[in-house]
Amino acid sequence: MLIAEDLLLLSYDDESGKATFDGTRLEYSLAGALLLELSMLGKVDVAGEGEAVKRDRLVVRDASPVGDDVLDHALTELSDDEGKKPKNVLGQLRKGTRDRLLRRLADRGLLREEEGRVLGIFPTTRWPAADATHEAGVRQRLHDVLVTGLEPDPRTAALVSLLLAVDGVNKVVPSDDRRAVKRRAKEISEGAWAADAVKRAVQEVQAAVTAAIVGASTAAAAGGS
Repeated sequence: MLIAEDLLLLSYDDESGKATFDGTRLEYSLAGALLLELSMLGKVDVAGEGEAVKRDRLVVRDASPVGDDVLDHALTELSDDEGKKPKNVLGQLRKGTRDRLLRRLADRGLLREEEGRVLGIFPTTRWPAADATHEAGVRQRLHDVLVTGLEPDPRTAALVSLLLAVDGVNKVVPSDDRRAVKRRAKEISEGAWAADAVKRAVQEVQAAVTAAIVGASTAAAAGGS
């Protein structure tokens, strides 16, 4: 399972099949999850000093296929965007990612695709859980890390960082002390769970999500005035 797939399962209500996170935040974070996965696999990186690509710009270390259709599609996209700031490639990378992953999860039997119509006119699709076993395991790991205090593995730490970006930590890991859980999540995100390049990529993802939300809010305000 990809980090992006775990994030997507966590972001949809098992019964209603509807997303519980803001759509813009979710889509940028899914794109960020693909970037992080490729970074953790050594495929892409954020350039340091003395490289052909400017510092803090996207660099492709290994363009050979991963063997996963979603990651390979993302790697091709990123290969065309080498030299750009990571946060500036997420807008293109997010296109179609949510639908592609939802259908793949349905094909695997984890979600169920249900077509319907709003007011009998507008088509809509819901994605309730078909088998929540894997998701339950992910939620338990997050609880163990954020509430019990266990040390996270790199993939769980990456997922925690992405949940921070979508402001979803407290939704996914309910607790009587919401502040403590969020504080722990921030500690993990900033901790020594990955190489510096991967952590820089996390920061770029979080910055891109914030910029996307500000941009969407500004556009909505302008449209309403």
